[in-house]
Amino acid sequence: MTLRLAQYDLPKHPTRNLALGKEPMTLETQTSTQPTDEMVAQCAGPIDDLIQAVGSVVVGQEHMVRALVIGMLTGGHVLLEGVPGLAKTLTVTTLAQACKAEFSRIQFTPDLLPADVIGTLIYNPKDGTFTPRKGPIFANIVLADEINRAPAKVQAALLEAMQERSATIGDTTYSVGDPFLVLATQNPIEQEGTYPLPEAQIDRFMLKLSVGYPTKEDERVIIDRMMSTANLEPISAVISIEQIGEARAMVNRIYVDDKIKEYIVSLVHATREPTEYAVGWKLDLPKLIEFGASPRASLSLARAARANAFLDGRSFVTPSDIKAIGMDVLRHRVLISYEAEAEGITSEDIVNEIFARIAVP
Repeated sequence: MTLRLAQYDLPKHPTRNLALGKEPMTLETQTSTQPTDEMVAQCAGPIDDLIQAVGSVVVGQEHMVRALVIGMLTGGHVLLEGVPGLAKTLTVTTLAQACKAEFSRIQFTPDLLPADVIGTLIYNPKDGTFTPRKGPIFANIVLADEINRAPAKVQAALLEAMQERSATIGDTTYSVGDPFLVLATQNPIEQEGTYPLPEAQIDRFMLKLSVGYPTKEDERVIIDRMMSTANLEPISAVISIEQIGEARAMVNRIYVDDKIKEYIVSLVHATREPTEYAVGWKLDLPKLIEFGASPRASLSLARAARANAFLDGRSFVTPSDIKAIGMDVLRHRVLISYEAEAEGITSEDIVNEIFARIAVP
């Protein structure tokens, strides 16, 4: 295992660069371009404090907390799907409290209008002018609670701001700020009176998390911790916007080897053209996949893997980082066929099959 990890750490070994016909990297060059594990671990300290602060309130949802932090570190939006009562909203609000960042919450309802999200122009009768009033979308962390309860035009207004990082009020376009993170929740079991997000719009979310029930032990801890109203007080902020910016800059410097990039491309391409990979599929993927993942999936995999390596204190990405976050990146981007639905096969089954069959570098 040690030898495998070493091959993804090329910038640390000048002699290997010579073997590739490149100039050796000096210590100064390494420091400015490729961080060491010690530098990464030091920069990740405040992020670890953030995760621990959220974990002091939310019990049994470690993966959800980690995925939300990965979204924050990469600027990727996150969609949380799960039945009511699984602490989705609590986790997001606690994360916002632990950051010295501007936070807003939008409760999506059928009568919501786009102006309720992005803002509108207010007429001043005294001087006959219009004054822009910005909506709740102008914040660092935006919670879109029960996003599938609002009509398509409201969802489109939110998703446009997510993609463009700006919103237009009247004739003026305003930046929504930086960092800007949308965390949306939706209930998968109650579809009456809802407006499901189109697949093309779901693709705007970097990660889609399937939030499950806590274990029996975790649920007992929840009762002990949350039974008293005294434990419902907001937590104190443990990290600033500047520290988040520093961590994001460090994530962008995490090294991704060419073999890792090829692995990412192979995984995503296998969702589109599984017949090109003679690996003995257990499932008949060509008949089960209606549409494969877009190139946005490849970018999201690479970025999320960098953030995962950062949280583990490593300065380089390994295949384990891809597998750790791959399901959350791909589950909503692989569209299954009617045959798959008839056989009870989900997109998660297909993603697991692809990860099991595509060779790891």
